[in-house]
Amino acid sequence: MSDRHVRRTGDEYRDSFLSLLPQGQAWPKHTIDSVLWQACDGLCDYWGFVDGRAADLLERESDPRTTLELLPDWERNWGLPDPCWSQAKTIGERQRELVLRMTMLGGQSRQFFIGVSAYLGYSITITEYRPFMVGLDRCGDNRVYGDGSDPMFSDTFVRGYLPVYDPNGQRIKQGEISEWPNYGLGPDTNRFYWTVHVHQASLIWFRTGNGGGQCGVDPHLRIGLADDLECILRRWKPAHTEILFDYSGLTPGDPMAGTP
Repeated sequence: MSDRHVRRTGDEYRDSFLSLLPQGQAWPKHTIDSVLWQACDGLCDYWGFVDGRAADLLERESDPRTTLELLPDWERNWGLPDPCWSQAKTIGERQRELVLRMTMLGGQSRQFFIGVSAYLGYSITITEYRPFMVGLDRCGDNRVYGDGSDPMFSDTFVRGYLPVYDPNGQRIKQGEISEWPNYGLGPDTNRFYWTVHVHQASLIWFRTGNGGGQCGVDPHLRIGLADDLECILRRWKPAHTEILFDYSGLTPGDPMAGTP
């Protein structure tokens, strides 16, 4: 069982303090109407407040996922707010951004960028490109099928050269056909481009409670554009590559889901 801070109320501090006073008629510590009891009750109630505030710091403010009062201090120590998020954000968005900054290990894989986008509230897929290569490609239709009937469709060959994704950047399924493995006799710099297909608009619904919105500040619904996504992916992309963003398949998100 994990340790948890024990909160003490003002009444508990009062009872403990009264128990330390001397015994006798001159110390009417068991009489509620006595001046001594009421004075101790008033003084110790403050220490109950101090104890509760200390418990808040230990239980809530020390956790970046739930911090409220110390959120600006957390952000300052981790170099936030990020310039890619110039628009006003809810408390929950700021907390997620802080946790992302603290826990992110970094990477340059397809899955890394998809995972980061999902954490920010976007559903994406990725398409990569390369030029025609003599000795590897063939004339005509050299796409592959999801059932593996094409002799060129093998794990070893696919991992090295042929894409196993459809034009939308998703893995091909049984009976589907892949995207073109190359784009003709184009320049060799084709290999340095990749497309991010943004499939879902970010819908930020108002929420109450810790990590939610602020009454009078945050709207009922904010439809998030992908400006923040484009900014952060362009910063973290491999330096020798360029990203193209595709919004042709954009659909509204689940109105009941909100952001992760």
